[in-house]
Amino acid sequence: MIHVLATIELTPGSRAAFLQEFASLVPLVRAEDGCLEYGAAVDIPTLLPAQGPVRENAVMVVEKWRDLAALEAHLMAPHMLTYRGRVKQMVTSTQLQVLEPA
Repeated sequence: MIHVLATIELTPGSRAAFLQEFASLVPLVRAEDGCLEYGAAVDIPTLLPAQGPVRENAVMVVEKWRDLAALEAHLMAPHMLTYRGRVKQMVTSTQLQVLEPA
């Protein structure tokens, strides 16, 4: 199993529209072979000293995949290519962390 944390930085004010597009994508991704978990999360304010400032223009996608081959197939799935085209103007950057249990 592998874990993926994708940090998506968005243009100011576009997070609600991005999350609406993302929500329509989730069932398609969860139906993919090898997908164990896939969902979006956003920062919440806390008083925890180790937490950085709340990022109003960021979305974190939390994923689990059976293996790297399943993740690679996901990245090239037709619905992912279509989705990327729909959100292209909202996204300023994307960073992936691909992890395995230690």
